[in-house]
This record gives sequence, structure tokens and C-alpha cells, in this order.
Amino acid sequence: MSDGTVLFQKRGKVALLTLNRPEKLNALNYATNDLLMQLLDGIEEDREIEAVILTGAGDRAFSAGGDIHEFSQSIRQGADIAVRAFVRRGQAMTSRMEAFSKPIIAAVNGLAFGGGCEITEAVHLAVASERALFAKPEINIGIPPTFGGTQRLPRLAGRKRALEYLLTGDPFGPERAFDMGIVNRVVAHDDLLDAAFELAGRILRHSPLASARILSAVTRGLNATISEGLQIESEQFARMAASQDVHEGLAAWIERRTPLYDGR
Repeated sequence: MSDGTVLFQKRGKVALLTLNRPEKLNALNYATNDLLMQLLDGIEEDREIEAVILTGAGDRAFSAGGDIHEFSQSIRQGADIAVRAFVRRGQAMTSRMEAFSKPIIAAVNGLAFGGGCEITEAVHLAVASERALFAKPEINIGIPPTFGGTQRLPRLAGRKRALEYLLTGDPFGPERAFDMGIVNRVVAHDDLLDAAFELAGRILRHSPLASARILSAVTRGLNATISEGLQIESEQFARMAASQDVHEGLAAWIERRTPLYDGR
């Protein structure tokens, strides 16, 4: 299944999504945003898919962010329309990725500016090419970040480091992104997808139900007090304890064999 603005491939248990507007540096227009949401809905319902890798077409960009020509038209129609058409749409997309029940890995192959950087912040894991370049350039056109960048970057990098890039719009390289916790590792450009699939493979050795419970506990717990977070953790354990996968995992450990999980 594919579309002009997003390509979808299923490779075993992994869905590969490719932003496919290379002539526009994979800018996120409204149609691309909406299609990503539709594809994520389908992936979540597909029991054969247990992880997602998201990358950009071409060698120049992961995504240069929102489509400025498109959202500028919404701004000209008024603040209410711009918030509804642009801000809420983008925030819904990054929130969907952040709370997704299956691991999402960004394979950042080039520019990750604006919304592209915000997607990288929102997804669960990220691998960056040595050619990747990040920026929070929204201040250059007189607006704050709108897809969650003012909230997630300070949580990842710390208040002062985040504000440096939010207030200057200056770009920063992949090693700096690694230091700030935006990406998990930096690899040679030609090794990027292999590294992302290798990371996915190490996750897929385990129960998909356990992965989902961990993702839920971490995502919800980050915005809770420690006591609330411990309750969330307990609830996720209780949900998992009733599953067949727990019994299989325990039996495999006792019998010294590789577990065979079926996600039930």
C-alpha cells in the first residue's frame, strides 16, 4: 500500500513508512499529516506488525517541517482557523506517535527541522545519520514551535539547552542531538536503515504485549508524580500478568529455551 506523500512497506513484522515529498524536503502538508494518522491506525490494528520505522525519501531531508506555503494560507484566514487546521493537526500527529502502542523508530536521514524535529522528539526511539541536521527554526518566521516542540524538547534536553535552540533557531548536528537525548545513536549514512532495523529486531525478540505495556507506562508516567507513576506501572503489570505471553516467558526461562510469543 502506498500514496504519493507517504510510502508504506511491510518488512516482516516491521512497517516502514517513508515521507515522500523529496522535492519539498519532505515537508508535512495537511494531506501527509492526515495520511500518516490513517496509516498508524491501520498499523495498530494489524497484529502482524510489531514495530514501525519512519524515514524520509531522498538523501537531503527526513522532514523540513510544516509546509509553510500551505499553513500561511490558514494563518491569513485567521488565528482560529490556523490553530484548527495546522496546530491541532500537527499536535494530534505527534501525540499519536508518542502514545502509540507499538515502538516507532525514526531513521533521520537528513534535515529534521521544525515538525521533522518534533516528530523525532515524539517517537519512542531514533537513529540519526551522520548527515542529519536538526533545528527549531520557527522563530525565524515569527512563531513558536507548534507540534509539541516547546514541551517535549525541554523534557528531553533540559530547560536551558532547549531554550538555546528554541530562541535562536540555530541548527545543530547529530552528535549534539545525541547529547540532548533526541536520538539514541548516530551511524554512517549508508548504514542508517540497517541500524534502525537492527534496533527493531532486538525489540521484536520480546513479547509485543510487554512492549506495549512498557510504552504506556513510560509515556503516561512522564507526566505524573512518582507515586502516580508507580500506580501506572502496577496497573500495566497487572494487565500483563493475565496474558499467555507471561506464562510462555516464564516457562521458557525455566526450561532454558527461547520463548515463542504470540501477543496474547
